[in-house]
Amino acid sequence: MGDRSSLRVLIAGGGTGGHVIPGLAIARELRDVHGAEVRFVGTARGLETKLVPEAGFPLELIRVGQLKNVSLATRVRTMLDLPLGLMRCVGLVRSFRPDVVVGVGGYASGPAMMAAILLRVPTLAYEPNAVPGMTNRLVGKYVRAAAVNFSETAMYFRNATVTGVPVRDEVFAVPDRLLGPTRRLLVTAGSNGAKIFNETMPGIAVRLLDRVPGLTIVHQTGEKALAATREAYAKAGVDPARVEVSAFLTDMPKEYAAADLVLARAGSTVAELAAAGKPSLLVPLPTAADDHQRKNAELVARGGAAEMLLQTELTPEVLLDRLGGLLTDGERLRTMGLSARAMGKPGALRRIGEMVAALRGTHSPPIART
Repeated sequence: MGDRSSLRVLIAGGGTGGHVIPGLAIARELRDVHGAEVRFVGTARGLETKLVPEAGFPLELIRVGQLKNVSLATRVRTMLDLPLGLMRCVGLVRSFRPDVVVGVGGYASGPAMMAAILLRVPTLAYEPNAVPGMTNRLVGKYVRAAAVNFSETAMYFRNATVTGVPVRDEVFAVPDRLLGPTRRLLVTAGSNGAKIFNETMPGIAVRLLDRVPGLTIVHQTGEKALAATREAYAKAGVDPARVEVSAFLTDMPKEYAAADLVLARAGSTVAELAAAGKPSLLVPLPTAADDHQRKNAELVARGGAAEMLLQTELTPEVLLDRLGGLLTDGERLRTMGLSARAMGKPGALRRIGEMVAALRGTHSPPIART
């Protein structure tokens, strides 16, 4: 099984990019800086089945499903699968013998973290959101340590440290944009885009471009909505020279550097916006688990780095007014950008790696009896 003198880490969780991508960043840091042997545990339905093997890490699969925002039948099936998932994770922990188990959230995180706690293996919970999801709330008081993004989140965990979220150095290197006579709006919502943006922006684009002279728009739609969104802009008579519509944006540091304002969701993007020092109008995804995106947006808005617009309040006229007001107020954009930059936390990945390495040889607290 390899040299027992090397650090062994099991990273548990996945499902969405918000879980898998930070997990991979932590894995690379542990492997490259701390010489760790890293394995993942996830489920067959998540992005981890593609991204983890591509990154060169072994992946173990367990069967476990959702409990939140699903049908009764799905909840019952998940409850029946949980004991089997826990037993599978107990077996994985015993066979791999990790020094530390890191939970990054998602379906597989709960059983793996509970197995580690039961076997007294040190655990670290990673939580990027203002309010933890169900898994991290359940294990929060039993983990050995936690790495969180917001100070307000520390209360949910034992031994929490505000580390920030792993964000690429290139994003932190985005220079402060000097506001000139023109403006650029970046519309982005992760790899799948946002239906509300794709449907609303084409209908207001002509009026927004008239209201903000020299404005250009970069709109990321996701693959499925690309053709329909492009067609909607064309039917609306939008000048194609002033709007760029793409399924994906491959160079986000470049896009952030060129943007004066970002229209976005409020998931893991909020950490990148802070790192890049970008003002934003955040529209939280209303179906996000535990309404965590709204809570993220509230904290960022409270810090002066963004404005929040709830999707239930978003109409074409409201969005036009909010975007137009921000894009024509250079002083407001500058102030918001400075506030965003102040909320950025460089060095998060280094700190998380050091925390994991420091847990080797410690003991997790026992489960309290009730």
